Amino acid sequence: MRKRYILNKNEIEEVSKILMEYHHDAHCELVHETPYELLIATILSAQCTDVRVNIITEELFKVADTPEKMLELGLANLKKYIKSAGFFNMKGKNIIEATQIIMDKFGGNVPDNMNDLVSLPGVGRKTANVVLSNCFGVPGIAVDTHVFRVSNRIGFSNEKTVEKTEMVLRKKLPEEIWTKMHHVLIFHGRRICFSRNPNCNECPVKEYCLYKKREDL
Repeated sequence: MRKRYILNKNEIEEVSKILMEYHHDAHCELVHETPYELLIATILSAQCTDVRVNIITEELFKVADTPEKMLELGLANLKKYIKSAGFFNMKGKNIIEATQIIMDKFGGNVPDNMNDLVSLPGVGRKTANVVLSNCFGVPGIAVDTHVFRVSNRIGFSNEKTVEKTEMVLRKKLPEEIWTKMHHVLIFHGRRICFSRNPNCNECPVKEYCLYKKREDL
């Protein structure tokens, strides 16, 4: 039996439909009220769980929920709040530098386009897509570790980098479901398709999943 590494168009459409119904409650789990809050939370979320980030930002945003207040807080004090996020020295430095640029170049407003967002320290395409899709209604697929793993396991893509995976997903999935599927794939990765020992028996798309088919050979 010849190995397949990507599903065909009809299979991708069916799998997308099944997953969206199964994870109908999928949404952004980073607690935020403004684009700036989500930007900061997403920067903090790198190699850190959303649960931990929400614990951190619950206290942080009481004192620094705007660019002005963040700069008043300063790097030294910011680090005290974000120490449990991991890589807090670099994250803190990026947050302060990005905030200063937002004040100086963008009038205190978080940019609403990809080019300007990725020009900020600590902001890559994943973070930019999260902010754009959740705060500005711009369709996007933010490829984090869950989206990368699930997409390449099931057969939406067959790529070795998050950047290439994003580009494939943008081609294979209808634009109108990009944002929703981003959350759906994250939920599937957290609830079913674990990094180690994925729960294939409970997976609603196991009959399509190319990873499962290879495992069964």
